[in-house]
Amino acid sequence: MLVEVCANSLQSALNAENAGASRIELCSELAVGGVTPSYGLLKSVKKKISIPVHVLIRPRSGDFTYSDADFQIMQQDIELCSALGFEGVVSGILKDDFTIDLERTKALIESAKGMKFTFHRAFDWIKNPIEGALQLEGMGVNYILTSGQQKSAALGIDLLNELHRMTSSCEIMPGGGVRMDNIHVFGEVGFTVVHLSGTKFVKTLSERPRVEMNSTSFLREDTIAFSDVETIREIVNAVK
Repeated sequence: MLVEVCANSLQSALNAENAGASRIELCSELAVGGVTPSYGLLKSVKKKISIPVHVLIRPRSGDFTYSDADFQIMQQDIELCSALGFEGVVSGILKDDFTIDLERTKALIESAKGMKFTFHRAFDWIKNPIEGALQLEGMGVNYILTSGQQKSAALGIDLLNELHRMTSSCEIMPGGGVRMDNIHVFGEVGFTVVHLSGTKFVKTLSERPRVEMNSTSFLREDTIAFSDVETIREIVNAVK
């Protein structure tokens, strides 16, 4: 069974390769489900990692419904990954009614020509996963990363099995809560690839900082935070 490790840094990627991982999905900021890694991280990983690397193409956290500007950024990031020689990309776009944005997802697949394409866990939000899987397979998607629309892939095993049986050229990749105590479940039913992060928290400071830099108020999936024109204008006018 192929083991894909979601690596959030160069060190994570090195650890995954040293541990015998088959492939890496490279991203940043696992706490928000991952976003596209920086150019510096991309170059460093490409230089130092020898196993295949698929890069997450997600311009921001939050939902998977993107503006035209977001979409252009995603296409440019795919072009960069192609130029750097990465083996694949991981992406996907939804509409606000929780269906797949077929037109723009297809455009991303075409931009990634020559690389493998994984449709990521936005799949777990769509209302008709059976129809969605067939649509993605028809567009040439190589992998669908999914927890079976549950909190973990182990809990979503029934849908995962159904998707696995009905697809052929597109591989269903269980991901989400895949651990040592449940990995056997996926092998026993015939999955050929699984996705996990295998993370462990390592303490780096001797004491907690006095000021918290994390902001839980930004951890929302049904709203997006933007710098507000009126709020900024009011402050700018006040200081002038």
